[in-house]
Amino acid sequence: MKTEEFKNLEPKNFGNWPIPIKGIIIIILCVIAFIAGLWFDTKIQIENLAEITAQEDELKNDFKNKQWQSATLPKLKEQLIQIESTLSEMLRKLPNKAQVDELIRDISQAVLASGLKQELFQPDYRGEKEEKNIYVKLPIKLRAKGNYHAFGKFISNVAAMNRIVTLHDVNIKSGKGDEQMLTLEMTAQIYRYLEVEEEDDDSKKKTAGKRPKK
Repeated sequence: MKTEEFKNLEPKNFGNWPIPIKGIIIIILCVIAFIAGLWFDTKIQIENLAEITAQEDELKNDFKNKQWQSATLPKLKEQLIQIESTLSEMLRKLPNKAQVDELIRDISQAVLASGLKQELFQPDYRGEKEEKNIYVKLPIKLRAKGNYHAFGKFISNVAAMNRIVTLHDVNIKSGKGDEQMLTLEMTAQIYRYLEVEEEDDDSKKKTAGKRPKK
């Protein structure tokens, strides 16, 4: 097959081309079509492979997390039981609403029993603050006079109570005339657990506050 035969070919008269040339062209077109189809099919497969690989990594991480959770679940359950036990024990040390007055009297008596002269003992019922839907804090403003030994005895008596009482904002001032006579100012914080009735009332208030206005 000569080169001149290719030069004299006219694209419009493809049907009159020599059979060998037609065969070569058809073969070339088939090869191009095959390569193009192979490329696009391979490209789709590569994309699918990348997607499957990403899913595989995600599933592996998910499996590792679930495996870790499964391995640590007994320990977590044990810790939860310990936390619930500790919380239950602490709640038993908290008075209910009816027992608060008795605790307030105990603190007032601890002031007098320590040899302090009580000048101010004021439970701040308006300052009650609910915490975490579990307990309520009630501050008591306290001012008393005495010496260091009396202060130490008072703090010791408070610490020995079977209820939880914390002392805050402690301020001690020396007396003008007698240096041994000191003035103690502090806030005693008592805690009581939130009762079911109060929780229901609080929930009703919150629900009522969210009702749309007519």
